Amino acid sequence: MKKTKVAFVYDFDETLSTTYMQDYFLIPELGMKPETFWRKANKWSADNGVDQVTGSMYYFKMMAEKKGVLLTKENLAYCGKFIVFFKGVEEWFNRIKKYGKYLDLDIEHYIISSGYEEIIEGCSIRKCFKDVYGCAFAYDGNGLPIWPARVVNYSGKVQYLSKINKGLGKFEDKAVNEYIPDDRRRIPFSRIIYFGDGMTDIPSMKMVKNHNGIAIAVYKPHSSHKDKAFKLLKDNRVNFALPADYSEGKSIDTVIKTILNKIATDRDVEILRKREDKKKEYCTLK
Repeated sequence: MKKTKVAFVYDFDETLSTTYMQDYFLIPELGMKPETFWRKANKWSADNGVDQVTGSMYYFKMMAEKKGVLLTKENLAYCGKFIVFFKGVEEWFNRIKKYGKYLDLDIEHYIISSGYEEIIEGCSIRKCFKDVYGCAFAYDGNGLPIWPARVVNYSGKVQYLSKINKGLGKFEDKAVNEYIPDDRRRIPFSRIIYFGDGMTDIPSMKMVKNHNGIAIAVYKPHSSHKDKAFKLLKDNRVNFALPADYSEGKSIDTVIKTILNKIATDRDVEILRKREDKKKEYCTLK
């Protein structure tokens, strides 16, 4: 019998990493402080009527050209080596996958982020994910960015969630809106657990929660981010608001293991129910 699949879907910035992935190395390499860069990038986007995520991609390209920094895939991947993760993150994925195996659950980890796929490719935890959906550049013959290949914003995150739910590939865009009965979807929403921290996660959190999955708002311990996460809980956008410590025995670990226990129990009860239904059919035939 095939193991029951469960999808863990994560935002990246301030969900797994302690701040935005570009802040650790890329923005300082441009000779700027992160708060200055983002303020100017967001102002440029607002002044030109551009979506903030798309606008920041253009602003990175523009500033890199101005400062003589090469935004090649290799250099962006190098930026990933400097990312600092919340406590317990780097051990989390294999440990929780092992716990799932004990329950006969097949856990798959995914990232859906407004950050850059190229930077994530170079970080220490990339190998833990079945797939990564993030913003990405298209490149010219010299390996330099010329245009956004993919932009992941509020609505984009929901689209990739649907692809995970239906078992579609990253580039199967047309099929994402086709109707697939719930019982034929690769991973039902009831077995999707979403981790996020901010405004761009709200549509995805709400979608998962409304379809009987689990949405978790994480927040930086000992910071004002706690208020934002608690408001998401109060507004019924998420099931849990938990400090971003993924260490064994901490809140996230305890909550997730309890949820996995329930998923395994529900599966076992469903198997027993179907066995009893067959007995009813047998009686009817006689």
